[in-house]
Amino acid sequence: MRLRIPDVNTFVPEIREVTSALLKATGNGSVPPTTISLIYLRAGQIVGNTYQAIRHSVDLRKAGESEERIASVATWWDAPYFTEGERAALALTEAVFQPNARGEERVPDDLFAEASKHYDEKALSTLMVTLASAGFWMAVALVLKPPPVGQEAESA
Repeated sequence: MRLRIPDVNTFVPEIREVTSALLKATGNGSVPPTTISLIYLRAGQIVGNTYQAIRHSVDLRKAGESEERIASVATWWDAPYFTEGERAALALTEAVFQPNARGEERVPDDLFAEASKHYDEKALSTLMVTLASAGFWMAVALVLKPPPVGQEAESA
């Protein structure tokens, strides 16, 4: 598989600043790193991006997460492996990335209230940035089409 633009940094060097800022914001410690990875994995599953789904599955394995938890992200709502806080974060991910019925609010007040039970305002803000970051990375991966983790990119 060939990366469509082998070195985006050559053409848009500012992307390094964007990625650095996103990493700093999402890694501020207010949301557990595992929860952040669960969000990225679920967003990749919803969007249908193999690169992101595999990448974040690998990250979760490296962090010591069980195969049951990783496999159950796709059906988190009825799996017994997630904390209430993780469920709230995954519900926000669903609301942001799944298509919604016409005229329905994507993140209704009751969903935000449920997330607020588990996260303070800094953590809620971090979740919001994580969801925005996931959207950024999904777009990058969908356009550039990098090979899944563990596969080499073909030379251009």
